[in-house]
Amino acid sequence: MAERAAKRLCCRPGYGSTCRPDQQAGVGASSAGIMQSPESLLDVAARRVAEKWPFQRVEERFERIPEPVQRRIVYWSFPRSEREICMYSSFGSGAGDLGGPESGDEPRLPFRRGVAFLDGGCVDHVLQVGFHLSGTVREPATPSEPELLRKVSVSFDRCKITAVTCGCGNKDISYCAHVVALALYRLRSPERVELRLPISETLLQMNRDQLQKLVQYLITVHHTEVLPTAQKLADDILSQNSEINQVHGAPDPTAGASVDDDNCWHLDEAQVQEQVKHLLSQGGHHGPGKQLNLLFSKMREMLKMRDSNGARMLTLITEQFMGDPRLALWRQQRPTMTSTMTDKYRQLWNELGALWMCVVLNPHCKAEQKSRWLKQLRRWNGVDVCPLEDGNQGGGQLGNLSRDSPRRTVFTRAMEACDLHWQDPHLQHILTEDHDAERCCLDHPDLFDGRGRPLWREHVPTACARVDALRAHGYPKEALRLAVAVVNTLRKEQHKELQQFRSLKKEELHKGMTSITNLEGWVGHPLDPVGTLFSTLTETETDAVPDEGETPAALAVEVALLGLGQQRAMPDGLYAQEKVFRNEEQLLAKLQQLELDDALLNVFRKQAAILLEAGPYSGLGELLYRESVPMHAFAKYLFSSLLPHDAELAYKIALRAIRLPVLESSVASGDLSRSHHMASVAANRYPRWFTLSHIESQQCELASAMLTAAKGDAYKLQTVLESIQKNIHSSSHIFKLAQDVFKIATTMGDLPDLTLLKVSLELGLQVMRMTLSTVDRQRRKMVCWLVTCATEVGVLALDSIMQSWFTLFTPTEATSVVASSVLSNGAVARLHVDSRQQENLANSARALALQCAAKDPQNCALSALTLCEKDRAAFEMAYQIVLDAASADMSYMKLFTIAHYMEERGYPMKAYKLATLAMTHLNLSYNQDLHPAIGDVLWACALSHSLGKNELAAVIPVVVKSVKCATVLSDILRRCALTTPTMLAPHGRRNAAKLMSLDKAPLRILLDAAIAAYIDTAHSRLTHISPRHYGEFIDFLSKARETFLMAHHSHVQFTQFIENLKQIYKGKKKLMLLVREHFG
Repeated sequence: MAERAAKRLCCRPGYGSTCRPDQQAGVGASSAGIMQSPESLLDVAARRVAEKWPFQRVEERFERIPEPVQRRIVYWSFPRSEREICMYSSFGSGAGDLGGPESGDEPRLPFRRGVAFLDGGCVDHVLQVGFHLSGTVREPATPSEPELLRKVSVSFDRCKITAVTCGCGNKDISYCAHVVALALYRLRSPERVELRLPISETLLQMNRDQLQKLVQYLITVHHTEVLPTAQKLADDILSQNSEINQVHGAPDPTAGASVDDDNCWHLDEAQVQEQVKHLLSQGGHHGPGKQLNLLFSKMREMLKMRDSNGARMLTLITEQFMGDPRLALWRQQRPTMTSTMTDKYRQLWNELGALWMCVVLNPHCKAEQKSRWLKQLRRWNGVDVCPLEDGNQGGGQLGNLSRDSPRRTVFTRAMEACDLHWQDPHLQHILTEDHDAERCCLDHPDLFDGRGRPLWREHVPTACARVDALRAHGYPKEALRLAVAVVNTLRKEQHKELQQFRSLKKEELHKGMTSITNLEGWVGHPLDPVGTLFSTLTETETDAVPDEGETPAALAVEVALLGLGQQRAMPDGLYAQEKVFRNEEQLLAKLQQLELDDALLNVFRKQAAILLEAGPYSGLGELLYRESVPMHAFAKYLFSSLLPHDAELAYKIALRAIRLPVLESSVASGDLSRSHHMASVAANRYPRWFTLSHIESQQCELASAMLTAAKGDAYKLQTVLESIQKNIHSSSHIFKLAQDVFKIATTMGDLPDLTLLKVSLELGLQVMRMTLSTVDRQRRKMVCWLVTCATEVGVLALDSIMQSWFTLFTPTEATSVVASSVLSNGAVARLHVDSRQQENLANSARALALQCAAKDPQNCALSALTLCEKDRAAFEMAYQIVLDAASADMSYMKLFTIAHYMEERGYPMKAYKLATLAMTHLNLSYNQDLHPAIGDVLWACALSHSLGKNELAAVIPVVVKSVKCATVLSDILRRCALTTPTMLAPHGRRNAAKLMSLDKAPLRILLDAAIAAYIDTAHSRLTHISPRHYGEFIDFLSKARETFLMAHHSHVQFTQFIENLKQIYKGKKKLMLLVREHFG
């Protein structure tokens, strides 16, 4: 660490032999630390002088200063508290007191290590010469490091350490452990420190010979270090015109500060800048952000201790933030891009602005200081890349902010605060409690309420910023008094607004809500006014507020409820909206930490009743602006808090707060068929609600809390259900709510709660209606869950959803999930029904299946057949539906699938008929020898062949018409020619017949079609054949020859076919050569 050595010139005459022996430097120093009697007048005066006056002023004021007086001033000039030393050696932690942080890093903190060095007796050779303290600190050996000896020196002035030097070469903002050890040694054991007057005083007492001896010994001991410097100084002194001879006196680093020196603790500015720059360069990671927040906490600690380094350090940090190169990149980003400034980084900028607000609102800062800060703030504010207050960053603005609106950065409010002052007489009366309540109330009714309590009428966030500044600068009592005045003012304004609304209630309700009264909300405000008042009132050490008759906690709760219940417009931009809910969560978390006694419950009841009645001023009033911030989380907290004590009021609050008017603008609340469009409407409206999903989640949490609390109360459950159906418009959130209620109903207690189950079912039915015509990946899961829920409710519920299936399910869902589940063994077992009820359910399921098959035979016919297997009449009806659809537009694939099913179930003739119908829809061209339906065609022909000659004769013309692929036709021909068909005897048994002739129908038709297909396919292939396919073509001709040879005199026909090819395609010489080699 670099030492800021004092350069004050000392030239006072010495006292020499006029001093008494007992007043020589060092004598009696040990008696200063232990006081067995009241302090002497000398010590009292020296203590005050040492704290307030620079020593140069003392020397200038008095021509002669006795040596004992000097020694006591020097003694008392060293810091008297360990708190500052702890703070300046713990910048890397959240330690705000001597206890330090409770973390795993605690032993590594410089302050802790310094204490360990001190306790271990590692500090030695401590000497105080004037305002300079020096010593050595021994660092014990470790398994990896040898013992080290560090030389340490400290300069101090007016109870502050002004410069430090250590041989460890520490490069950090914090003081090193060695400096801490030396300073604590002086603080805790001053009687063990050898004390000397400033060296200039000692030199004044020496004659020429003594001075020469001193210099020569000094040079001898340190000749390698100081000899060049000593020679240069000697040359300058001996030179008449040298600069050194133009100055009267000589510098003394031990003589204390001059009048012009700043009186502040040592702070390494270069290290502050370097460390902040390094942390910013690491991006938005958790570690660097935490370290920067710790630096901000240290600055608040400095401000609270009224340390001038707070503003100085804040300036250094702000310069580094403004120099962050990422700001220019974010400025160039399009406003719709999400890869911009992170939320954590924005919070750091907001804290920076809040700290500057506290600095400029210092009640005792000088005008020139404030002017200097304002100049700095204006310079930063004028930079294009300076972040905006609302968090929007980029080339444009998100939201409905007018282009003509003034540009507000994170420094704008601090700049505006520079115009504020503390000289207002009424404000001073509030801070000092210097007023006669009764008289002041009569003389100034606007400044006091009816009970004579002072009011402070100022823009609420600004007034709360004053409170924060008082707390930040170490004035807790004044901050509490002003906070109470602000709370009383808010109370009076709330009462006034309530009276105004009562007088205009009918007119306001008739007109409806078209505008909002509070454009600037207090929750989520950049200055956090409600949080400031709450913290001020709850962190006070007093149990009661003077002249109030109530506790600070009660006032804190009241102002928190008042602020959270304020009706306010949703701000523009993602960050501003997220900040609203983050601030709300923080306030609710603080409220939850309080233990609700009778007094606080009375506050809850009082504020809840006012908020319900307060009209447009309250987010829980009857009139709600569509752009208002929802009250769901706040209402859930009120509901939970009031429920054990006043259930009726709790339900009134929750039912009023569940509204979400922003989703009710485009679709009527009762029109559930279009509710699924609401989310997209709200998300794309102008300005956008970026946090809509979070809002809807909070809305459902509120609804879930009400339903859970109303368990077993049918009337309340119905009321809550109706409110949910009216106000919640997101199908996914309603489904989650239904699942939660179902879980509560089936897991809390030995038996399921039927009232909750019915509510869960109703919510599930609403989800089914909302998502019926939409594409939802969760849809099948929803349908399965609904059937499970209806099963738990009972037979009537299952029968009801099957009767009204067309309003809830698609035909496919109704057959494949609903009806199948109802007829499953598991459902029957859970229902505990008798045979009659079971049969009724089965009939309903089969009727449902038939209706679905008639509506969507393509997707539901097979399911309907499966479900109707046990009912002959229903099965025949389903089969007839399939036949009717087959002649229309049912695909051959579906028909083949159903035909296979029929054969498996023992209905070969039905399977034959469906397969025949399937082939009428099929068209296999000459080159589709790998078509997926080939297997089905072969199976259909084999089925026909197995049924008899007549069936085969009927199907072969269909095959010839639908299949043009030669290889498929030849395959069918071989299968039919090489096996015998079976004949169906009159008694139902199958008898084997003779092999069928290829020269007679129906195989002759098939043979001719196969030969014709080979001829056509050959000509088609030869049109565009390439040499690499010659081998495949020869194989194809070989298969063709096998088919040709199945007929009588076929070799002649095949030879003619080959000769014809040779003649037509004689230009393909290589191919024709291969043909001759294989076929002659």
